[in-house]
Amino acid sequence: MVLDTTRVRQRLEAERARLLAEIEAVEIEPPEPMTYGSQAAAASQVFDQNRARALRERAERELAQVDAALARLEAGTYGLCRACGRPIDPERLEALPWALYDLECQRKVR
Repeated sequence: MVLDTTRVRQRLEAERARLLAEIEAVEIEPPEPMTYGSQAAAASQVFDQNRARALRERAERELAQVDAALARLEAGTYGLCRACGRPIDPERLEALPWALYDLECQRKVR
């Protein structure tokens, strides 16, 4: 299986656009003033804020991984294991285009 860098770039750029839209869509509402007896509403609001932050942070981490993969593509190092320098299996890159490690090294990194 030969690496099609044009297709890889398109997939990474599409994923980047999707993540940017996801980040933009996450709204973190400021807390409302708390009144007597509104503990349940306040707890619900805190839960919603924490959930929104977690979703945004996950999308931002994934965006950083996609951006790093695009940079490796530009630098000519895309598809090489960050730990050992060997080529990453194309099937792994097909499944996870921003993979940093081959399977052997990934098992060690965990």
